[in-house]
Amino acid sequence: MIQTQQISTKEQLDVAFEIRRLVFVEEQQVDPAEEYDEYEDSCIHFLAYCDGVACGTARIRKTDNGKKLERFAVLKEYRGKGVGAALVEACLQKLEPETYAYMHAQEHALEFYAKHGFQATGERFWECDIPHFKMWKTV
Repeated sequence: MIQTQQISTKEQLDVAFEIRRLVFVEEQQVDPAEEYDEYEDSCIHFLAYCDGVACGTARIRKTDNGKKLERFAVLKEYRGKGVGAALVEACLQKLEPETYAYMHAQEHALEFYAKHGFQATGERFWECDIPHFKMWKTV
């Protein structure tokens, strides 16, 4: 069973950071200086649990352009089990109606986010040596 919750303690945030470290820094070879940023304290963070085990995370950041959904990370052994979908839905449910939501989606995940109503726009670009596309939707 998959559950999500908004992070409310430092201990939960530490768990989210560890998941991000394993997925982005270890697996995808993202420089830690690029992964963790000055926005951590101002974001809304989420954790996903599969049968009680913390296995995924995401965050929402307010920007001048709208609400940016970012840092979606699911531990390898939990992928394909609905954890990512639960995190997307948790983020979307947190947003006010008529909110412009967007993300920089890794190219391999375009179809996944499209299933949640996001549309790709613009040209492919690179972040941390990984191809991305901007995707958006109005909630």
